Amino acid sequence: MVKIVKNSLIILAVLFILLFSIWGPEYLASYKDQFSLNQIIAEPILEAGEGYRYALNSNEKLYILAQCLNNRVLPEAEQSKKTRLELEEVSYEELTGSYAFVVNHQGPTDKEIKESEIYDVCNRGLEQLKKLEILPQEVKDISAESYSAVLYSAIDVLDPRNNMSVWKVSLSTSQQNADKSNRVLDVYIDADTGKLYEFYARIEGEWEDLDPESMIENWSSYLELKDMEEFESDNPLLETTPYFKKYRFQGMEGGSTVVTIGFYDGINELFLKVS
Repeated sequence: MVKIVKNSLIILAVLFILLFSIWGPEYLASYKDQFSLNQIIAEPILEAGEGYRYALNSNEKLYILAQCLNNRVLPEAEQSKKTRLELEEVSYEELTGSYAFVVNHQGPTDKEIKESEIYDVCNRGLEQLKKLEILPQEVKDISAESYSAVLYSAIDVLDPRNNMSVWKVSLSTSQQNADKSNRVLDVYIDADTGKLYEFYARIEGEWEDLDPESMIENWSSYLELKDMEEFESDNPLLETTPYFKKYRFQGMEGGSTVVTIGFYDGINELFLKVS
């Protein structure tokens, strides 16, 4: 009797396993679907064309900007109108390489500075540089009537998610023959933070009146840069003026960014450029 009961239980267990293997997965799937079908589920995603793979720090942004600017002709001291106009005609979109500095035709994102705001943002940045004694107090504010603003994208071509947006604000070509004393000629502005990177400005002082070491330290602190050291170039002839000092900042993947602060005598042009 006990043996018969035991055999019956074994047969029932086998039948249960067979039945579950046939209808069990379908039943479980249906049970799970009732919690997801006809339900709206929101998941955060990275929108195409926006954001970074990770938040770039100040040193990384500076490095990407420098690499991108090296893919186009750097603005010189505007020693002649012809030189300035030739530089304005450079087609950045035709440049190729590992980094690209291209016009952003899509315009700023919701989180970036708009064209209607950029002139006020630039003036606030100039005031900060004056307080930090990077620019003389006499340097004038800019205005939409006398300046033009173009939004660029600085992109790591091999990893496009490493990118930043930069506003270039320049003295309009219609103002080329105007008095440029105490005026900014070009300035590059972070479209996210409003911080000023590279700039060229006509001033009244002389190189001897400036303290480049203090100026670069204040500028470094202003941008929250790290690991600065003085840099001696192997080829001083790269500069078209004898009045300059170079500094190096840690970049990305073992690279570095060289920042030059200098002065063009005769036209009294102070510049700070990244390369």
